[in-house]
Amino acid sequence: MHIGIAGVGRMGANIGARLMECGHKLTVWNRTPDKVKPLADAGATVAKTPAELAGAVETIITILTDAPAIEAVYHGPQGLLSGDPKGKLFIEMSTVPPEVSVALAPKVRAKGAAFVECPVGGSTQPARQGKLMGLIGGEAADVARARPLIDQMCRRALHGGPVGSGAILKLTVNLPLMIYWQALGEALAMCNTLPIDPKELLDFLTETSGAANVLKIRQVPIVAKMKGEPPVPATFDVNGGIKDIKAMLEQGQRRRLELPVLQKTLECYEEAKRHSGGEDEISAGVAVYWANRNKR
Repeated sequence: MHIGIAGVGRMGANIGARLMECGHKLTVWNRTPDKVKPLADAGATVAKTPAELAGAVETIITILTDAPAIEAVYHGPQGLLSGDPKGKLFIEMSTVPPEVSVALAPKVRAKGAAFVECPVGGSTQPARQGKLMGLIGGEAADVARARPLIDQMCRRALHGGPVGSGAILKLTVNLPLMIYWQALGEALAMCNTLPIDPKELLDFLTETSGAANVLKIRQVPIVAKMKGEPPVPATFDVNGGIKDIKAMLEQGQRRRLELPVLQKTLECYEEAKRHSGGEDEISAGVAVYWANRNKR
């Protein structure tokens, strides 16, 4: 299949590499042109505009930063919908509030194309290995059409209902994770006067009932920050965490839900951003609590 990906940042680039490995022909576009180079070097075609990408391929995957980026890429003068995408399949994989996908779907369908949302759980390594967790929203027939491709990107996928359901599921998956990083930072602050090497401590914690599965794959950047070593390249940064938490709190307000722990977590993440920068790995919150506790 000839697939196009609009948005080849950390996740999009690894998804693209995975799909090429599965034998698909790939065309890519990115707002920042230098990010397409690794995929181009591996054999992907580079489109000059989203419109060019949409015109060349059978299926279009979009994985973009936020709602304004989606608006620009789909509806701009050279956007994905500026041409004639009739008969094509769009799979929207960005992490955005459900209202964004709900508003986008009828505009895609009005052009005669199919639309499925499938934000994913997981980071760059699972993306490269085809082991993401897919969170699907869409009409049954469209989802059935998208399933073979989603199954090559995801080790498991859940169809939650119509468009908008996938976005809600994504926020549901990420909510306890956002709180977990803050809780881990506070837990480590409790024991930071003990003469235990951070790596040994994290290795031990991964085997306890208080550990999340993600700790096993995020140990390295946390230990590096705790030891003051050069930072490990981020797979998901503090800015992304803050964006997701704000979206969760907004959905909570829409549903008249009180989310007091999440609200406090947002305050802590914003404090982490002030200390260590929004582009640092999300586990920066752990290091901030560790460092601040050591100063007392």
